[in-house]
Amino acid sequence: EVKGPEIRTGDLAKPLELKQGQLFDLLPAGGKPERGVASVSVNYPRIGDDVVVRSTVLVDSGLLRLEVVSSSPERVRCKVVVGGWLSSRRHVNLPGVKVRLPALTAKDRADIAIGVEEKVDYFALSFVREADDVDILRRMLSEMKSSARIIAKVEDQSGIENLDEIIVASDAVMVARGDLGIEVPMEDLPLIQKRAIDACIRLRKPVIVATHLLESMILSPVPTRAEVSDIASAVWSTADAIMLSGETTTGKYPLECVQFMKRVAGRIEGSVTKGYNSALPLKTNKDRLLRSAVLLAQELGDNGIVVFTRNGQLPQALAALRPLRCPIYAFTDDAAAFRQMLLIWGIEPFLIAFKSGPEETIGDAFAYLLRRGWVDRGDWLVVVTNVLAGEKVVDSIQMRPVE
Repeated sequence: EVKGPEIRTGDLAKPLELKQGQLFDLLPAGGKPERGVASVSVNYPRIGDDVVVRSTVLVDSGLLRLEVVSSSPERVRCKVVVGGWLSSRRHVNLPGVKVRLPALTAKDRADIAIGVEEKVDYFALSFVREADDVDILRRMLSEMKSSARIIAKVEDQSGIENLDEIIVASDAVMVARGDLGIEVPMEDLPLIQKRAIDACIRLRKPVIVATHLLESMILSPVPTRAEVSDIASAVWSTADAIMLSGETTTGKYPLECVQFMKRVAGRIEGSVTKGYNSALPLKTNKDRLLRSAVLLAQELGDNGIVVFTRNGQLPQALAALRPLRCPIYAFTDDAAAFRQMLLIWGIEPFLIAFKSGPEETIGDAFAYLLRRGWVDRGDWLVVVTNVLAGEKVVDSIQMRPVE
């Protein structure tokens, strides 16, 4: 994860209790505490220029709520609306404010360099506000000769306003509901989540739903009933992935969380009937061919579609159709593409060596599926592949039995 332009409070010698109604100062670099008024430093130099009187400042994931009383480049004086204990380096949210921080800090660039050296497959960029934030990271990865893909974390109002352009610029999107639920009215969050998932499917990019899926299991061995429904809702909406955060980092029951989430997801997915996303815009004849492959595979029974790829684009286009009860068996000879496809909805990727002849490669793929128990003899599979017609290479759909 690349932290991006986050605002945090500075270090405190000991936790500070803020009481409702008291005055409290946020001090950018160079600001000096005033006698009689409690204060803390913040790492955003322009905070005094960007907030306005009576605007809201949220601290520590929204647990502390402040209202701006006065603002200057040296200090932001606030009144405590909802109090509590403040400790060091707590996150600060400025709802409705377009934060003027660089997309990548010096620390981010150092972290990225380490990630590239370790050959990570995905970088998740926090607080993406516009497509240019993604492009900055993309250029840096290109300069480092990295093929890593970029997950844009959408977690503030600017990100929502520029959602489509961010999706187009990125390789995947994460609906980061923790900070997003602080930045926008809580009642809007389900609508934003649905909008983001639908937009990602329409634009053919993977989408991850993250944060608070099993929040109660940080301390409890069992989830709440509402959390079960939350997981089910994300699965029904055909998000590509659902992600745990605090549950598996600081939580007391990390393994149980993963096991429970997998069990719920499997139960919900097992309840769906055949079909596909008929609302997906089909822009090319290749798109229509892929839709035909889905329809044919579903007519044949609970079998799947076999595709061959070196970059994952063809199976990703198939996945956007969301073919229910129709696995997409994606064979590749590229290890990075294999790992990256593990994120995408409905795809079962396999890493094999491609032979010089197409028939040999198809035969190896069928033998692999049979050997690993994915199919049985007598099953029929739909194969989407290129064939040579005279001197031309054309796209084809083939219906083949497993022998």
